[in-house]
Amino acid sequence: MADDVLFEFLHMEMVSHIYKDQASKGEMDKDRATCVSTLEGMGFRVGQGLIERFTKDSPSFKDDLDVMKFICKDFWINVFRKQIDNLRTNHQGTYVLQDNKFALLTQFSNGKQYLEEAPKYLAYSCGLVRGALSNLGMDCVVTAEVSLMPSCKFQVVIQKI
Repeated sequence: MADDVLFEFLHMEMVSHIYKDQASKGEMDKDRATCVSTLEGMGFRVGQGLIERFTKDSPSFKDDLDVMKFICKDFWINVFRKQIDNLRTNHQGTYVLQDNKFALLTQFSNGKQYLEEAPKYLAYSCGLVRGALSNLGMDCVVTAEVSLMPSCKFQVVIQKI
């Protein structure tokens, strides 16, 4: 319980610090894209490190779907203390992970009041997932969408080489 609160507080402070730092530089026109990119990059590196620890005793994965199941169950439980509520795929490299009560959005609102603020709080999480998948050998693009808080959908598109 206390760890969850500390993680949420750390996350909120990271986002706040990154946005205040950009605002102090006077770069308001590049502000949003730079901040999102910075947060996503931080999450990417943390995701790489976390997945190394979480998979050290796991057998190798057979295919992309096994990797995504691991992300939805084990990875998500270790990071956000719950499983993903729904995993969908088109079996062509696109996966949609839905979390109906995303931990990093629950402290805001259960409606549309702060909907425009949600993307900046999802950039770090997108980076976490992308970093974890990158370390498992999957080059991908991860985006997040919020239509009603605190529900969130993460879309993972695997880049085939």
